Amino acid sequence: MLSKLNFLVFASFIAAVSANPVFRDMVLHEQREKAPNGFVKVGAAPAELMLSLRLALVNDDMDGLEEVLYAVSTPNNARYGQHLTKEEVCSYDSTCRRIRQAKPGLCHQAKSISPAGDWLAFSVPVSKANEMFDADFSIFTHKETGNESVRTLAYSIPVELQGHLELVHPTVTFETPSAHLPFVASPLRSVSRSQNVTALSDASCDYQVTPACLQDLYGIPTTLATESSNTLGVSGFINQFANEADLELFLEELRSDLSSSTTFALQTLDGGSDPQDEYQAGLEANLDVQYTIGLASGVPTTFISVGQENQDGALGGFLDIINFLLNESNPPTVLTTSYGQDEYTMSRALARQVCNAYMQLGARGTSILFASGDGGVSGSQRSSCSDFVPTFPSGCPFLTSVGATTGVSETAAGLSAGGFSNYFKTPKYQSSAVGSYLDALGSTNSGMFNTNGRGFPDVAAQGQNVMIAYEGEGTPVDGTSCASPIFASVIALLNDRLIAAGKSPLGFLNPFLYSSEGTAALNDITSGSNPGCDTNGFPATAGWDPVTGLGTPNFASLLSAVGL
Repeated sequence: MLSKLNFLVFASFIAAVSANPVFRDMVLHEQREKAPNGFVKVGAAPAELMLSLRLALVNDDMDGLEEVLYAVSTPNNARYGQHLTKEEVCSYDSTCRRIRQAKPGLCHQAKSISPAGDWLAFSVPVSKANEMFDADFSIFTHKETGNESVRTLAYSIPVELQGHLELVHPTVTFETPSAHLPFVASPLRSVSRSQNVTALSDASCDYQVTPACLQDLYGIPTTLATESSNTLGVSGFINQFANEADLELFLEELRSDLSSSTTFALQTLDGGSDPQDEYQAGLEANLDVQYTIGLASGVPTTFISVGQENQDGALGGFLDIINFLLNESNPPTVLTTSYGQDEYTMSRALARQVCNAYMQLGARGTSILFASGDGGVSGSQRSSCSDFVPTFPSGCPFLTSVGATTGVSETAAGLSAGGFSNYFKTPKYQSSAVGSYLDALGSTNSGMFNTNGRGFPDVAAQGQNVMIAYEGEGTPVDGTSCASPIFASVIALLNDRLIAAGKSPLGFLNPFLYSSEGTAALNDITSGSNPGCDTNGFPATAGWDPVTGLGTPNFASLLSAVGL
């Protein structure tokens, strides 16, 4: 158990930053056979280059926390809705207790970067990192973009730290150029730059998707929310900034019943910001903010801008934003994120640690929604492949993955990423739904995916021809990045009704969604597929499928399903 970790041993390990390594017996901890597709090793990293490294300690009682997460998230459980406080979540990891009890300065060269103290950070030159971890940190270049990163294909840790040190990062995880790019398939593809929002505001969901047609399609109410404690968080990465002037134009033309002065709060971390020059407006940030404020009428919305500082490589921002929210006494009740990457580009250990962070935030009562990706069965974006490519974080079982549909008579959008994780097994809440789908699928695509993996997406919403305001003009965009804020807005409005009735917000959604009541409250999508890897991908069918999940929202039915 982590509580038995000899802190003096760990402190001695950290002390190797400024001295020669003191351990002789090393054991291989993580490795990958080769760099991901598109990356080429160009040479050794300069010995004097400083690396910002993170150490993840083995979590103490994640099985216990997982049990509690399902208890507070499963309807009819005696603990349903009794979400945990920051202190209660912390109690499931003895790292918290150990950090509090440690003598001052014991690990002064490493700083804690998570509320539980299970992530530590420190800096070290390449030459020392190679010694400490028996590694070969090298420079890798992505051929298509020219982006460079410093990684090693393998590293070792002292035998004494086995079972206590989960991973060192960044080491064997690579950040692909599309890792944090918006899932927007075809911006500007059907509208000339001279057309403005007004020119398309009266279109139906069969031509251009707007708040009005979504309200009609899904029964989303236009009445203002009333509960200030119910908040909706929108994640922002890679210098994607939400523009207030574009939001005002969007509301004037597409939600004229709302005040055009309605705006969002701003939180920043890792040096994040939100400049308002028109040319700095972000296509993704505008989309996410406009379709949360524009649909979740009156729900307080916060744009959380994550900068580039202190991220220490791939998925640094993903981890930092969750630790940032875990450190708050009242994190948002809903969080929507429209970014991700292919699962295989990261290590299993890192995926597990980030997924555990989502579990902790879900136990606090936050509904976490992620866009599933835009590459069909080929991953986060379209790419060549021989086997189907699952995406992350959608493969994590402790969040809700959102796929995409298109048209008024809804069908699966071909871009909708979906499939089965190679890292996470099928969770109990979806075992029946996944089993039924696989039985019906038979031998189709046999051998191209993990039949024992967590299936995704869980749900879906409109994801093509979605109208936004961008740089003062109307622009239609595509992608599951449209679907996630749309579905998140529905959940935020349900939470408003629940809180007004004296009940708890929904929190982690999946146990409810996969219940008979939750499934029956969704519009089942039974046509379309998500082609890729020279196949037709998976077909959408009756019931759950790895294209549109359980289906799209029906607000009235969902309201009844949650007991209102």
